[in-house]
Amino acid sequence: MGDRRRNSPTPHASLARFSAGRAATLLERLPSAPGFWRSPVRGVGFTAVLGLVLLAGITLLFVTGLLSYAAYNPDLNPVNDKTPDKGLLGFYLFAWPTGPHWLYRLTQGLHVTVGIVLVPVLLAKLWSVVPKLFALPPVRSVGHALERISLLLLVGGALFEFLTGLLNIQLEYLFPGSFYPLHFYGAWVFFAAFLAHAGLRVPQAVRVLRSGGLSGKVRDDPLESPDPAGPTISRRGALAMVGAGSLLLLVTSAGRSFDGPARLLALLTPHGAAEPGSGPNGFQINKTAAAVGITTTETGEGWWLTVSGPAGNLRFTRKQLLAMDQYSAALPIACVEGWSTSDQWWRGVRLSDLAALAGYPDRPPGVLVESVQRSGPFRRAALRDNQVRDPRSLLALQVNGEDLSPDHGYPARIIVPAAPGVLNTKWVGRLTFGEL
Repeated sequence: MGDRRRNSPTPHASLARFSAGRAATLLERLPSAPGFWRSPVRGVGFTAVLGLVLLAGITLLFVTGLLSYAAYNPDLNPVNDKTPDKGLLGFYLFAWPTGPHWLYRLTQGLHVTVGIVLVPVLLAKLWSVVPKLFALPPVRSVGHALERISLLLLVGGALFEFLTGLLNIQLEYLFPGSFYPLHFYGAWVFFAAFLAHAGLRVPQAVRVLRSGGLSGKVRDDPLESPDPAGPTISRRGALAMVGAGSLLLLVTSAGRSFDGPARLLALLTPHGAAEPGSGPNGFQINKTAAAVGITTTETGEGWWLTVSGPAGNLRFTRKQLLAMDQYSAALPIACVEGWSTSDQWWRGVRLSDLAALAGYPDRPPGVLVESVQRSGPFRRAALRDNQVRDPRSLLALQVNGEDLSPDHGYPARIIVPAAPGVLNTKWVGRLTFGEL
């Protein structure tokens, strides 16, 4: 009996083995365990295709975003500059041109549309590499630590940029006074991490695809599960699903930049519906008169336009402005949320003619435009001299053969070719020509 007691496991040893077994089972169920991620779709070939699509798409996003930011002329005047501490990040800024007249409509339309279309690709890419985010040990060397930090900036930056952009599209002015610097600085951080990651991974992705990595086996595939689950869909089928999702988003968002049936299909974006009303003023509106506190007190019979310059402060009623030489221009309205209208026929007084009355008959300078609106952003905006000199730049009094409606800026609004909608100030009360 003594020998039997000596060979029997003690309660403590049994408990230790039981605890060790429970711990091992628990570890196998954690995301860091190699067998936790079992989808047979994952693999470097699948990830490589998504990565190359994102490489092209995000590069286009970054370039069009910087161009659209330049369209605000943020280095022209503090009233335009929503990112005053940009410093060296604004090295590329240039005088935004007035032609072609649809330029901003194109750059911002592409920026927003491509961003929406890339959402399924981005989510699929993050899903495809998620096992590596939980791999243990988290850091194996200094070089690996730097790679993990860049990956954190890449993933975090991508989610931040896409999320803030999509929220601003859906909920206009969600970040009043802060969206611009958040999105601008975030874009630079994200793109720096993106370039570093692309430099490390693009050559590998190209090699994988050249070797048939999408359909064939890749030796020592770090993303392939060691114990894959049964097949449910092929990798080509999964890519087709991602493409179908992007196509669906394209169809249900891009139409906000067009008229007719295409706009009716834009169910996921603002202004993706029927035109607000009918008649000459029946086209899309960014902000209504009621939303910014405009009433007939500001725009009724007592309204006048003040034009300031070397000639002093000149005042004009709407009737006097209508008595001046009138000119027409076919120009769209295009906004930061990515929506736009087709060309509308605007009619009014050229800004260059008003500059001549202000005391600049030969070479008009820039102008500070001030609205009578009481609330909301962009109550003031500065336009460059090239914008003032363009013969299509008008203080518009009519559109499509009819007086402006209150929501379109009655009694007078700015319309400038290739400019963001917020610089086409409505309900104008004052123009100050000269040094800005």
